[in-house]
Amino acid sequence: MSRIGYARVSTIDQDLETQVAKLKAEGCSIIRSEKVSGGTREGRAELAIIIDFLRPGDELVVTRLDRLGRDTRDVLNLIHECEQQGAYVTVLDPHVSTRGEMGHIVLTVLGMVAQMERRFIKDRQREGIEKAKGTGIYRGGKRRLDHEAIRERYKIGESPTTIAAALGCSRMQVYRILANL
Repeated sequence: MSRIGYARVSTIDQDLETQVAKLKAEGCSIIRSEKVSGGTREGRAELAIIIDFLRPGDELVVTRLDRLGRDTRDVLNLIHECEQQGAYVTVLDPHVSTRGEMGHIVLTVLGMVAQMERRFIKDRQREGIEKAKGTGIYRGGKRRLDHEAIRERYKIGESPTTIAAALGCSRMQVYRILANL
């Protein structure tokens, strides 16, 4: 039986150290971590690896339920997949485990609360953006790509596919920028 820790933060500039330290203190022999959104399971390769390699009696440990996901159905599906492999899921804060029936009920409720909280955050963010737009403060998000560099590369004959690969973005992003030439 192994205790396997999973740590996740949503963005590259966030720090995993606090979660990793808590998982080590809980006796996790293996800890996998990643910096990716928890809104969906897409792109969460480390979590997929953990689930694929769970054995009967293993325990997947996370510091908080929202580290597994923010969608109730997704969290419950993850728990179900772990149980199909004979493994358990334990959340440290608040301390809940799927080893007992009550743990399933609590995790379901917590998953619903996390999903509701995510909706509230998005609503507040949307309201704040609308208010800022109304006062002329909001200018949009921070540019992640250098539009001028994309235009220059295109002018010297690079294809949108080549530009996208070089900059680590999608071709569609390149096309959108080039459409504003």
